Amino acid sequence: MMNFLVKYKFGLVGILVGGILGYAYYHFIGCTTGSCAITSKPFNSTAYGMVMGYLMFSVFQKSKIKEEHV
Repeated sequence: MMNFLVKYKFGLVGILVGGILGYAYYHFIGCTTGSCAITSKPFNSTAYGMVMGYLMFSVFQKSKIKEEHV
C-alpha cells in the first residue's frame, strides 16, 4: 500500500486538488441555466476536475521506462 502511494503520489494529489477545484468551480461559478454539460451538476464538475487534476499532476511522475544503450 505504501509503495502505491509513493509511486502515484503526484497523480493522487492531482485527483484531490482537481476534485476540490472542480467542486469550487461548480459552487462559485456554476451554470445558472442548467444547460451546461459539465457545470450543471456538482458530480460532473467534480469528476471533470479530478480527471484534469490527475492529467496535470501526473506529468511530474517519473517514467519507469529505461532507455537501452546499444
